[in-house]
Amino acid sequence: MIEFSVQDVMTKLRALSGELLDFFNIGERPINLYGVPRGGVFVAMQLLAARSSCFSIVDSPTAADCIIDDIIDSGKTKEFFRQKYPGKPFFVLQEKAGSEWVVFPWEKKLESDSSLGSGEDIATRLIQWVGEDITRGGLVKTPERFAKAWRHWTSGYNVDPSALLKTFTDGAEGYDEMVVLKSVPVWSQCEHHLAPFFGVAHVAYIPDKRIIGLSKISRIVDIFARRLQVQERLTNQVADALSEGLQPQGVGVILECRHTCMESRGIQQAGIVTSTCALRGVFAEDAACRAEFLGAARTV
Repeated sequence: MIEFSVQDVMTKLRALSGELLDFFNIGERPINLYGVPRGGVFVAMQLLAARSSCFSIVDSPTAADCIIDDIIDSGKTKEFFRQKYPGKPFFVLQEKAGSEWVVFPWEKKLESDSSLGSGEDIATRLIQWVGEDITRGGLVKTPERFAKAWRHWTSGYNVDPSALLKTFTDGAEGYDEMVVLKSVPVWSQCEHHLAPFFGVAHVAYIPDKRIIGLSKISRIVDIFARRLQVQERLTNQVADALSEGLQPQGVGVILECRHTCMESRGIQQAGIVTSTCALRGVFAEDAACRAEFLGAARTV
């Protein structure tokens, strides 16, 4: 996460002011700015406050010489204004680079934990967007709860799975049969609709002189599940992490999940279970080994 200070913003405002004055050659009248709600309005007001003789703010894009925003994030806002108001230049305080989350001073909480400020702002706007009253008693604390919940549901981004893959040779002597964990809980968020999907994972491996703590297998599943996911990728990620970190003779992973994005919208058929499978090593190469794993997974 990149957090801009007030000084950072002032430096960028000076640079943006110079860019606008160089771009336009209007003469005596000020440059008419339209600020995109909400951050763009703040930027336009700061430009006006700094150089009132050079800028003015208008309340319609059609009356503006240019459109101002605080950041180009996904690019959708810029594209919307480009298509609806062709020929209107679009200027921003900051063009986002990569996937880093950018937080401006006006987005931060005044309380000690400012890391939740942006999440709370998103929740507030979402509640208002669906038509609810954010001041209603039951919703007053919802943005805070929303931010905390999503931090937990996506906590897998903050953990390196390879750091958990400590292996042991003690206890692995002469053991070359299948180790199976069945019905490991899976809770994840569909990246297409940001809706939950949930179910169980069945994970097996055959050691090659090394074993791993059983709880670590469950943790690997949980780490990858607590990210924005599709079930197919999640299945492969668990299999690949165990295969690379443990280097066993083989790994097998089966996920059986229900998707609320399908059950609560779209086709709206409840109870459908999606099964995905990833096989590595002898599980993919040996039919008997594969059959043993699939049979063990079925006897839940």
